[in-house]
Amino acid sequence: MDFQPTRDQRDLRAGVRELLAGRYGRDALRAAVDGGSAVDRELWRELGAAGFFALRLPEAEGGVGLGLPEAVLVFEEAGRALLPGPLVATHLAAGAVPGAAAGTAVVTAFDLGERGGPLVSYLAEADAVLGTAGLPPGEPVRSADPLTPLHRVTGSGPADVSAYREAGALLTAALQVGSALRTLELAVRYAGEREQFGQPIGAFQAVKHLCAGMLVRAEVARTAVYAAAVTAQAADAADGQAADGQDADGEAAEAAEVAGEIAAAKLLADEAAVRNARDCLQVHGGMGFTWEADVHLHLKRAWVRAEQWVTAAEAEEALAAELSRTATGGEAR
Repeated sequence: MDFQPTRDQRDLRAGVRELLAGRYGRDALRAAVDGGSAVDRELWRELGAAGFFALRLPEAEGGVGLGLPEAVLVFEEAGRALLPGPLVATHLAAGAVPGAAAGTAVVTAFDLGERGGPLVSYLAEADAVLGTAGLPPGEPVRSADPLTPLHRVTGSGPADVSAYREAGALLTAALQVGSALRTLELAVRYAGEREQFGQPIGAFQAVKHLCAGMLVRAEVARTAVYAAAVTAQAADAADGQAADGQDADGEAAEAAEVAGEIAAAKLLADEAAVRNARDCLQVHGGMGFTWEADVHLHLKRAWVRAEQWVTAAEAEEALAAELSRTATGGEAR
């Protein structure tokens, strides 16, 4: 297997980066933070027109017809730009909720906390909640991230989004990887610009070690996310070609393997995003704690994403179950 991105995949990633750099650069990010506008409807429609939400929808249904490997590349770029909004939920809703694929509808989901708790992000900005009919009532609650408004839904239980959970976790992991890579870039750039004792602080061993650790975490997480996407895509293709009489045990083992890889990817990506943001803040020193620096925005977003779709506790349980299954020759314990 050639694990390198194809030319088409590299072009796709470059195109998304160019789009986001032109439409959601740092000035737009800071304007959104200062203005409290979490979802830019015009940008949302532009993303829809570019195929962001319909990326995995079949061409026969008006989509782009690509797969998870391409989707994680696109979401990695969105995470790098710190693009706000229920990107994952709207992407998953393409084909199921009218307007989601085209970006004319904003769709959120019960994706926070273990197995989807009562908290919903972007409820006030959303046109629909994945898996529910209509918008449930909710009360605003304080959010760590200024661009991820939260509501506690009242009067109804959370919708069942188990069918979307693995894909949602993998795409969220891709967002985390993009953020981890961006904070690495910010740290390295600042370490090369900031001088102390007559030389750039990047020349000091302690700063070198911080940046090296950030690089390792980000690349390990990125590799895990890419591998999980390839494995999940291959499993989906095999399921589509399987005969009706396929071995049930084989299907269960394949599903467990995919779940284990996605759980590992989410764990690694969450750790990379949070720890890289913290280390980036450390490299920036006192400047990193200021509101004007972007470092705290990455850290706060990483904290929220770590609770979306699959939490650390859920990922650890899934990974432990898969390791137990493989250690016992395929028999789950």
